[in-house]
Amino acid sequence: MTTAAKSAFNLNDVTFRLLADEPFFAALSRRLDKRASTSVPTAGVRITDDGRFEMVYNPDFMQKMVDESPEDRPLLFVKGVLKHEFYHLVFGHCGSRLPEGGMSKVWNYATDLAINSHIADELPEWALLPGRAPYEAFPLGLSAEGYLKLLKEQGEGEGEGGEGQGDGDQSGSGGSSGDPSDEDGDSSGSGQTLDDHSGWGEADGTDINSEQAQQRLREMLKEAKDEADRRGWGSVSGSTRRQIKEALETRVDWRSVLRSFVKASQRAAKRNTVRRINRRYPYIHAGNTRTRLARLAISIDQSGSVSDSMLAAFYAELEKLASLAEFTVVPFDTRVDESKVFVWKKGQKLPWERVLCGGTDFDAPTRFVNEGNFDGHIVLTDMGAPKPIPSQCQRIWMTDAANFRHMPFTTHERVLVIDE
Repeated sequence: MTTAAKSAFNLNDVTFRLLADEPFFAALSRRLDKRASTSVPTAGVRITDDGRFEMVYNPDFMQKMVDESPEDRPLLFVKGVLKHEFYHLVFGHCGSRLPEGGMSKVWNYATDLAINSHIADELPEWALLPGRAPYEAFPLGLSAEGYLKLLKEQGEGEGEGGEGQGDGDQSGSGGSSGDPSDEDGDSSGSGQTLDDHSGWGEADGTDINSEQAQQRLREMLKEAKDEADRRGWGSVSGSTRRQIKEALETRVDWRSVLRSFVKASQRAAKRNTVRRINRRYPYIHAGNTRTRLARLAISIDQSGSVSDSMLAAFYAELEKLASLAEFTVVPFDTRVDESKVFVWKKGQKLPWERVLCGGTDFDAPTRFVNEGNFDGHIVLTDMGAPKPIPSQCQRIWMTDAANFRHMPFTTHERVLVIDE
C-alpha cells in the first residue's frame, strides 16, 4: 500500500463500525473531537486551548494498526488504540490523578500498563503489558498507582525530572499504544515504548487540572454512563463501571469552575513574541506577552422566570470574582438596555438588583458582547429561549438544575448548574 493511501486513513469513517458493540465507548467517542495530524507519531488525547477534549491521531500509524491486525479482524488494533485513549479519560490519568511531582516517564508507563490490562487481546505484541517482558512479574489489573509503585521498586524512572520525557508531540498529545521502533520512543533499554504524555500536565491556555476541565469530563462520562445503562456496557468490566459511577457521585463546585473560567479569560489577551523566551520550550517556540487587559462580560437574564434566589446566589459569587478581575455586567431580557450596563471594578462590593423584567432573547447580549470585543462571556439564565447566534469569544452558561434538565437547545459550550 502506498504512503498516499495510508495518509488517507480517516478514523471517523470506521469508528461507528468499531464501537457498534461498545455503547459506553461509542457514547464517549461522539463527545470527543478527533483530528488527524502527522505531528504526532501515534495517537493521544489532549485538552485544547478552549478547554475541549480532543484525540489526535497519525493516519499512517492507524493504517499500520490495520496492517498488523489479524486477517479475520482487520480493525482490531485500531479499536484497541481507540479504547486505550478513552480509558485515559475514564481513569483521569491526564488530569485529576497526576502524581505528586507532575508528569514523568515512569507515570507514562504506569498508566499504559493499567489500561492495557483491560484490552490485552486488542493490542499488538509490542504494546506494554503486565505479564509480558520486561514486566512479566507484574500482575494484571492493578491501578496506575499500583504499577507506579512496582516500576519504582525495580528502579525505573530514577534520575528523571518531573516533566514528561522524550521527544513526543509538543502540542499536548496524550497516551498511546506506541511502537518500539518509533524514533521518539524510550531509550531506557526496557524494550517497550509509549508516546510522550507531557501535554497532560500543561496545555497552553488551559489548566488541565482546573475544575472547569474536570467538570467537562464529568459531564461526558455521565452522558456515556446513562447511555450504557440503557443499551449495555460492552466490554467494560464490573469494577470499572463501579469506579465510574462512584466518581460521578462527587459533586463539582460550580463556583470553582466559574473562577477557573475567569482566570482562563484573563489569559486570552496575549500574543506570541520572539523577544520573550518560552519557559516550556526555550528557543524552540516564541514566548507570550500581554498586550492589554482581558475583557470579561457577564450577561444576567432579567426575565421574570429567573428566580430571585438564583440572582442572589450569582451576585454573591460575582462579588468574590471581583477580587480576581473587573468585568462588565450586561443585564438583558429581550434586549440590552445599555444604560443599565456597568463595569464591576476589581475589589468592589455591590448589592444585587433586578433592573428588567421582560422575556428572554440570547441574541441581544451576544450581539452586544460580539461588538464589544470581549475575551470571555458568562450568561446567567433559565435557558428559556431559542439557541442564540454564535459567540466570537468563549461563552459559558449558568442555570439551575431544573432548567438544565429542560434546555430547549443543545450546545457544545459549557453549561454549569448552580446549586442554590
